[in-house]
This record gives sequence, C-alpha cells and structure tokens, in this order.
Amino acid sequence: MKKAPGITLMLALAGTMLFAGGGKEKAQEIYFLNFKPEIADVYEAKVIPAFEKENPGYKLKVVTAASGTYEQTLKSEQAKSNPPVIFQTNGPVGLEGSRNDAAPLDNTNFYKLLADKSMALKLDDKVAAIPYAVEGYGIIYNNAIMSKYFALPNKAVTIASAEEIKDFATLKAVVEDMQKNSAALGIKGVFASTSMAAGNQWRWQTHTVNVPLYYEFLQKAPGTSPVLTGLAADKLDFTYNKNFKDLMDLYTNNSLTPKTLLGSKSVDDSMAEFALGQCAMVQNGNWAAAQILGTPGNKVAAADIKFLPLYMGIDGEMNAGLCVGTENYLCINKNASPEAQQAADLFLTWLFSSPTGKKLVSEDLKFITPFNSFSEAELPTDPLSQQVSIWMNKSGVTSIGWTFAAIPSEEWKNALGSALLAYFEGKADWNTVVKTAQDQWAAEWKIKNN
Repeated sequence: MKKAPGITLMLALAGTMLFAGGGKEKAQEIYFLNFKPEIADVYEAKVIPAFEKENPGYKLKVVTAASGTYEQTLKSEQAKSNPPVIFQTNGPVGLEGSRNDAAPLDNTNFYKLLADKSMALKLDDKVAAIPYAVEGYGIIYNNAIMSKYFALPNKAVTIASAEEIKDFATLKAVVEDMQKNSAALGIKGVFASTSMAAGNQWRWQTHTVNVPLYYEFLQKAPGTSPVLTGLAADKLDFTYNKNFKDLMDLYTNNSLTPKTLLGSKSVDDSMAEFALGQCAMVQNGNWAAAQILGTPGNKVAAADIKFLPLYMGIDGEMNAGLCVGTENYLCINKNASPEAQQAADLFLTWLFSSPTGKKLVSEDLKFITPFNSFSEAELPTDPLSQQVSIWMNKSGVTSIGWTFAAIPSEEWKNALGSALLAYFEGKADWNTVVKTAQDQWAAEWKIKNN
C-alpha cells in the first residue's frame, strides 16, 4: 500500500479563519450535504466531534437530505447564498447536471489519495468528482481448492497459483484441467450453477455483459466516460460478443449443473454450492461474503475467499482489474468561497487518511474506499471487501468501470437473459443472442429518447 500524503493543509489554512468583532476567531464552516440517511447519525455523533477536536478553527455542518429527495434538495441548497461546499453526485449523468457547480479537483490532496485515478469523473478534462465508497465483482474462488489443484503432479499448466492467472487463455486452461481432475479435487464441477431462473439472471445480463460494453464504448470514444458514450449510443455493435460468449461457455461447460437445468437455478443455489465446497469458483460481488460465510455447513474459510477479474480474452485485459463501480461520488462546490473549498479538501483528506478518520470510515461508515491511504490492517473485515481494496491498489491495474448504467432499460436485460437461456438449452444459436442484444438495444433506446 502506498503511504498517504501528509495532511499539510492544516498549517496552510491556519490563516483562513475569519475574525468577528471583538477579536474573537470565527470557525471556518464546512457545509456537507449528505446523500445517505442511514449514516446521518454517524456523522453527527462521531465524525463531526472527532474532526472538530482534531482540527480547531473549523466547524463541520452535515445536512442530510430525506430519502429520495437528494437532487431536489441539492438544487434548492445550491441556489442559496451559503451553498454546500461538499456535495454528492451519482455518476456521469448526475455530474453533467452539476456542471456549473463542480470545482476542478486535480490539485487537491483528496484527489491524490485516489489509488486508481481512472475512477474519477471529469468535466472538460478536469477532475470534478471522486468516488468515496465502491463495490466490486468478479470471479470468486476458493483458494484452498485452487492450491490443491496446483499441487497435483499431473496438472496441465505451468503456473503455480491462482494469482498467476492474468488472462482468459490461462483461466481457460486452468478451469478445463480442473474439470478433468474434479474427482481428485473433491468437487462436482469448477463453477457454480449459472443461475437463469426468473429474476436471477442479473449476474450475466447486467454484470458479465458489463465488460464487453465497457470496452466497446471506451474504444468508440477514448478519454470519455464509457457510460456517457453508451447513453448516447442509439445502436449496439456488440463488438466483443465473442469474448462474452467465451466466458459464458467456460462457466456452463465446466459446471456442476447441466445446461438444460440452468433455468431452474437461483443465485442462492450457486452461492450455497460454493459455500459447501461443491465447486471452486462463482461469479458475484463483495456483497456475497456474508452469504458464503453465513451458509449453514459452510466449508470455505474466510482467508480462502478471493477474487479474479472477468477475463474474456480482450486485448489489454492483463492490466484490467475487477469490475468496480459506485453511485457515490464527492464534489466540491466552485461557487463556495476559496476558504471554504480549501477547508473542504482538508476535511475529506482528514476523513480518508488520518488514523481517526480511517477508523471511522472502516468501522462506523463501513465504506470500501478506493484510496491508497488504507493499509491491509485498516481495510473492512470481510474477505471480499478486502479483495476489492487490494485489487484497486495493485500497481499497473485499472478497474473496469460499471458501464451497465448505460443499458437503455430493464427490458433489454431481460431480453438478453432469455436469449442466453435459449442458447444454453440448445434452442437458439449464438447469432440469435447477438441479434437480440442489438435489435433490443435500438428499440429500447428509441423508446427512452423519443
């Protein structure tokens, strides 16, 4: 882990405090409009007192919008003479709506903490929003089973650990050889069931397809948010559909469940299969840790629960990380006073890099953060949240952004899911899947934008 930059603003801002009549110092106020009602009490009871104690001369004011009213409250507060200096946005679309309010953050200490700088959102090539709490997903694997495989004298690969898997070709070679050795490994199949029951297809028609969408839209407009490019796309080329197919085939050809039975399988089924040691891998996100460890009869130790990215054979994937995303970004208001903007940077840097702030973030606010200031000992305690943080801090690795936010409708996802199931069951060929994705995208985009 990289060391956090020193919090030098505390001295630099010593002269920014305003003076009222009588020579009494007036604290510099930092007004933060909070999006999350569920943690409002933490800010009031713990964050505010701790910050003000360690930073005399500053007063932190946290106002929390009622659930579902943030955008409305933000517009109202920004129109006042004393607007919030720190506010939140939900992503590229929300940031466009705050174009006249978001200050450039390239030179802030807060931005310097961000481990993967590509995760920040930009306006006119200037950093304007920084993620502060993220989630990630990929291929979860049981390292105990993987280690057992790599110890086999007859294994068909030359690598010695799962950490050496860095592309689809290697993943495929390992998985197919593990499937051949499933009896020796004590598993029924390498992958858990590809859940295709109604309402359970989201891991594939939203999460897996995110990767080909990300690369297609990134390629179409380099330097632009793939989400914004996708939202403007009236058609889907599905450039990387073959890569998507290869990974889905790998899942279903090396599973403990025959393809014809996938329509009856749920996410709960697949997570239970993984927890009970019946398979070695399952695709899901960091939120699945509690489900795995809480399964009655769980056989997977927390220390053995680890992540791999969704490798598909796309150029450059050796430098790709997990699919990491969020709807939680922080902005600083450029219409606030320069003193308030500097104080906002001081507070955010303190919260995510000081010992006190980091403890509040991990233990009370319970964020998985994308910052390089957290050591492994300071990361959230569940194993998959730790893995997300570790992957985001790997040198030379870039996370795959959540591009599925550009999907025009739930109907598109459902149509893709139905086509995938028909393909798995042998009722349709892959060309049908591709045509469904393309035709449905055009139709749903037209409905949404007309």
